[in-house]
Amino acid sequence: MDLRQLRYFCAVARERNFTRAAEVLHIAQPPLSRQIQLLEDELGVQLISRSTRPLRLTDAGRLFHEQALQILGRVEQMQVATRRVGLHERSVLVIGFVASTLYAGLPLLVRKLRQHSPDLDIQLLELTSVHQVEALKAGRIDVGFGRVRHNDPSVVGTVLREERLALAIPAGAPLAGDDSPLPVAALEGQPLIVYPKDVRPGFADQVLGLLRDHDVRPAEIIEARELQTALGLVAAESGVCVVPSAARLLRSDVHYRLIEGARATSPVILNYRMNDGSRYIDVIKQLIQEMYAENPPWLDIEHNLPTRPQFDPP
Repeated sequence: MDLRQLRYFCAVARERNFTRAAEVLHIAQPPLSRQIQLLEDELGVQLISRSTRPLRLTDAGRLFHEQALQILGRVEQMQVATRRVGLHERSVLVIGFVASTLYAGLPLLVRKLRQHSPDLDIQLLELTSVHQVEALKAGRIDVGFGRVRHNDPSVVGTVLREERLALAIPAGAPLAGDDSPLPVAALEGQPLIVYPKDVRPGFADQVLGLLRDHDVRPAEIIEARELQTALGLVAAESGVCVVPSAARLLRSDVHYRLIEGARATSPVILNYRMNDGSRYIDVIKQLIQEMYAENPPWLDIEHNLPTRPQFDPP
């Protein structure tokens, strides 16, 4: 298996047609078909169902396609970063993040990092918490900001804060008639929207685990792919949704109430590779501590438990 075969396969997966893929790649169709067949023979599984028009990826093909895109993307990043460093242009730092961290600390941290290191090329890549750990181990990102705890010994995870959870409620619903915190039991019998879809473990599992701990059963569970979609469904009166407190700033046509309980929180976690010698890891830790010492509004006790990150000395 080589990079050429990965590029060929991704072209076929994108075009859903061997002829069009061959035209895009500027090669003849028979060699393209032959390389895909060799790839399938090496893997021992069928990647493409050729009996449909347009072509359809098998389950194995979809998984392989996702991984192939990540590999090719990482190779491209490696080429660009190596070229820049080799030409003494600038260093590159790739930060993975989950979307909800954009509504509180991450933008401020990135601004501080740009001010501290103006020659640093900072790239932001949205990734789920689980995929961040994989991306760190694969070298696709340098640090990650996620919400799911992990036990991977090759990745350090430091909890920066425990953010309180809030319930997003349709504006006209009975629960929207008050601003006081809600007990978890208030979700009993409610249609519940969870996100992200098809990513396990993830934030949805945290929410469902909280309900199980309180023996609360929603009327139904509706899955959304991401936070904005979930809140749009709440605005459309499809159900309620548990979100991190900072997400309350997203929509004005949805009512929010904090959820009671010490365990009704979601951690914000800084992840980085064990024994990573990059000086920028220490810079990020220093800037985080400075940022938290400033006590910005999003760090208020209303939105978070009174916790602060504890970093080991460099």
